[in-house]
Amino acid sequence: MKTSRRSATAAVATLVAAMALLVVFSLLDLSWAGGSSLSLKEVWDAIWGHGTWAADIIVNGQNMPRIATGICVGAGLAVTGGVMQAVFRNPLATPYILGLSSGASLGAAVAILLSVTLLQPLLAFIFCFGTMLLVYTISRSGGSVVRTETLVLAGVAVSSLISAMVSFLTYIAPSEKMGSIVFWSLGSLSGTGWEDIALMAPVVAAGVVLMVTQSRNLNAMMLGDAHAMDLGVDVRRTRLLLLAVSSLVVAACVCFVGTIGFVGLVIPHIIRLLLGPDNRIILPLSAAGGAAFVIMCDYIAHFVAPYYGVLPIGVVTSLIGAPFFIYLLCARKREVGW
Repeated sequence: MKTSRRSATAAVATLVAAMALLVVFSLLDLSWAGGSSLSLKEVWDAIWGHGTWAADIIVNGQNMPRIATGICVGAGLAVTGGVMQAVFRNPLATPYILGLSSGASLGAAVAILLSVTLLQPLLAFIFCFGTMLLVYTISRSGGSVVRTETLVLAGVAVSSLISAMVSFLTYIAPSEKMGSIVFWSLGSLSGTGWEDIALMAPVVAAGVVLMVTQSRNLNAMMLGDAHAMDLGVDVRRTRLLLLAVSSLVVAACVCFVGTIGFVGLVIPHIIRLLLGPDNRIILPLSAAGGAAFVIMCDYIAHFVAPYYGVLPIGVVTSLIGAPFFIYLLCARKREVGW
C-alpha cells in the first residue's frame, strides 16, 4: 500500500512539474517579438484580450498558433516513442531513430515536388507506414524476434537512405520548391496556422487517446508475446494497430512541421527512469512531458542566437537528444554485444 501511494505521489509530482514547465515556457515563448520580447504582463493581458493592438497581433496572431502546434507535436511524438519502445521492448526504438520521421518527410517532399499539397498528409502517412514495415521486416531475426542491434542498425540504414532521397529531391527541385523541401529536413513550428492545427490536432489527439487505452496490453506485451497471449492479448492485432496509429500520428506531425527528432526517445525514457515501466503512467505523462520539451526547445531556438535569426527546432532537439542517445547506447553496449 505504501509503495502504491509513493508511486501515485511521484506520478502526480512529475505531472505537476511537467505542466509547470509547459506553462512557464509557453509564456516565455509567447513573449517573442522578433529580436525583442514583451513583458509577461503584456503577454498575460493579450491572452485575456486586454492588451494593446500590437501585443495582440504578436501573442495571439503570431505566437499562439506556434505554441499550439508545439504542444500537439510534442505530445504526439512523445507518446508514439513510448508506445514503440514498449511494442519492440527496446528503449532505443523511436520514430526518429527507426526512420519513421524521415519516411514521412519523404512523402511530404514528393507531394511538394509534384505540386499535390492536398495529398501531402496521405503521402506522408503512406511513406511513414512503409518505412516502419521495412525496418521491422529487416530487423526480424526469426519468427517475431526483434533484436536490439538489428533494429537500431536497420533504422539508421533506412533513415540514411531516405535522407539521401530527400536530398536528391531537394537538389532537382525548382528553386521555388527547394525552400519548402529544406523546411522538412530542419523542422520548424513557425509555418503552421490555425487551419493546419485544425487538421493535425484531431488526428494526434485521437491517436494519443487510442494508444493510451492500450496501456494494459502494452504492459503484457513487454513480458513477451507468449505471456501476453496467455493473458488474453491478441498480440498480432494489437501490435499492428499500434504501429499503424503510431505511423498516422508521426505523419500528421511531420507533414506540417518537418522532422523533429529525439522527442520520442528522451521523454518516455526519463519518465520510465523516474516512475517505472507501467505504461498506464508513462504514456499520459509522456504527453505532458513531450509538450513541455518541445515548447522549451522552441523557446531556446528563438532566443539562443538572436544575431543569427531563429534556429530550426529540429537542430535544438537533436543537440539535446543525440547525447542522450549516445548515453543509452553506452549504457546498453554489454546487452547488445558492442
